[in-house]
Amino acid sequence: MIQPWTITVDPAILTDLQTRLANTRWPDQVDNEQWQLGTDKTYLQQFCSYWQNEFDWKKQEAYLNTFSHFKTTIDHIGIHFIHHKGEGPQPIPLLLTHGWPDSFVRFLKLIPLLTMADRNGVCFDVVVPSIPGHGFSDIPIESGMNAKRIAGLFADLMTNELGYKKFVAHGGDVGSEVTEQLALYHADALLGIHLTDIPYHHIITADDDKLTKAEKVYKQEVTQWQQTEGAYNAIQSTKPQTLAYGLNDSPAGLAAWQLEKFYAWSDCDGDLESCFTKDELLTNITLYWVTQTINSSARRYNEAMKDMMQAMFNPLVKLNPFDKTGTKATVSTGIAQFRTDLLPPKAFAEKFFAIRQWNKQPKGGHFAAMEQPELLAEDIRQFVAGL
Repeated sequence: MIQPWTITVDPAILTDLQTRLANTRWPDQVDNEQWQLGTDKTYLQQFCSYWQNEFDWKKQEAYLNTFSHFKTTIDHIGIHFIHHKGEGPQPIPLLLTHGWPDSFVRFLKLIPLLTMADRNGVCFDVVVPSIPGHGFSDIPIESGMNAKRIAGLFADLMTNELGYKKFVAHGGDVGSEVTEQLALYHADALLGIHLTDIPYHHIITADDDKLTKAEKVYKQEVTQWQQTEGAYNAIQSTKPQTLAYGLNDSPAGLAAWQLEKFYAWSDCDGDLESCFTKDELLTNITLYWVTQTINSSARRYNEAMKDMMQAMFNPLVKLNPFDKTGTKATVSTGIAQFRTDLLPPKAFAEKFFAIRQWNKQPKGGHFAAMEQPELLAEDIRQFVAGL
């Protein structure tokens, strides 16, 4: 049963957070002013000082509660979600799925742009769930919470819980994987899907002998990216529990781990706060802190790795008629390629998606909904108008 819900964080958690920030034991640093070894110490110290002494969580909490929050239980998993109604007479249902290390906070700027009716009266009922193990949804108590399972939960949320016969789904990062699984396993419930990423597992598992020259170049780019930027992925997909002891205990450590991604993946050109304010970044980081979800969110990478290894090395998986690994989704698909994100050649993506729209945006990065919400909102609107 769906119940309205309000975000309320125990003040004792916030007091403990300030104490931990004040007692941070800082490591040394050598030659890292450009973040080449990871999060810059000088910036992080200033950032954590702001977090301890100036950041007002209660103000941000009040802002978050201006959106319509709900909770429900699906298949024994508690799901938190925002459900913001469109302002027009016939709003189109739209599911937005976030990624990592962001959260439902990714979409807060986007929601009012999509619920507002345009000159033709078109608007959206926007639904933004928290992936299990993230935000205020339940932390899974057993393994198996992969993209396919999450897609099933979200399909159930949209159709059975909220009563929509068909909806549009959008996702980025982890959200792109979940949205692809929606298209593969719940196509009858979809009007179309819109993505800002093509899941990397397609190129990683591809047979080199069957790739074009351009696709081989893309695979090399992905491999190089993994070697220079993918350390987080390697540890979260193999040993997330070890990582969690430090990040769940140290707010400075948690901030460093997440800030590095916002710095490296956004279109910030070395100036993080040209894309995000401290308050935006800290609202997201504090959300992870107060819910203690850094471990469960990282563990999802282990679930993804297990699925990929099965697809690559277990021939029974590929022969299983109930497994759609490698199958092309037939649902109409729109792709928004933002300037600094690494996407494959369109021809490669068309092997897996029925692409009806592919727009290259002049600016923006991996966190497009936060960096360039107007561009993303217009891209989604254009795609839906063409369905």
